[in-house]
Amino acid sequence: MIDGTLIATQRRTGKADRRNYSGKHHRHGPHFLALTDERGRLIWISAARSCRTHDNTAARHDHLLAHLRAAGLGALADLGFRGLDNDVLDPVIVTGFHATRTRKLTVGQKTANHVLAVGRAPVEHGFAHLKNWRILTKLRTDPARATCFLRALLS
Repeated sequence: MIDGTLIATQRRTGKADRRNYSGKHHRHGPHFLALTDERGRLIWISAARSCRTHDNTAARHDHLLAHLRAAGLGALADLGFRGLDNDVLDPVIVTGFHATRTRKLTVGQKTANHVLAVGRAPVEHGFAHLKNWRILTKLRTDPARATCFLRALLS
């Protein structure tokens, strides 16, 4: 499973940290992408980026789609990754269906979303646990150093 998240940290002083503020979450912190196995164990974690970075943008910068395709792997993802993998015949990243006001989901699409959610649920719980590590919530450092710190925790 692949997922992107903001790890909320304490605000650093100065103008340099303004780019690390997320208007969506109303918090400061770096944005990470993480790849986990079916049991929720971390396999790979991306470099820290500004929390304003969208999941698709971060995945494109890391060439995630090409790396997964070269390894012969696939990943389940949330709706934040819609549009990343447009290969209909051989998708690498599987996302759910998105409804709009004018286009409601069919019964088959709702069933597919439910199956995807059931498959991601145990892994989501393990990934959400990472965000609540006390040592990460107290982090007041540069995102580049946060990358080294998180990768050390990964090993």
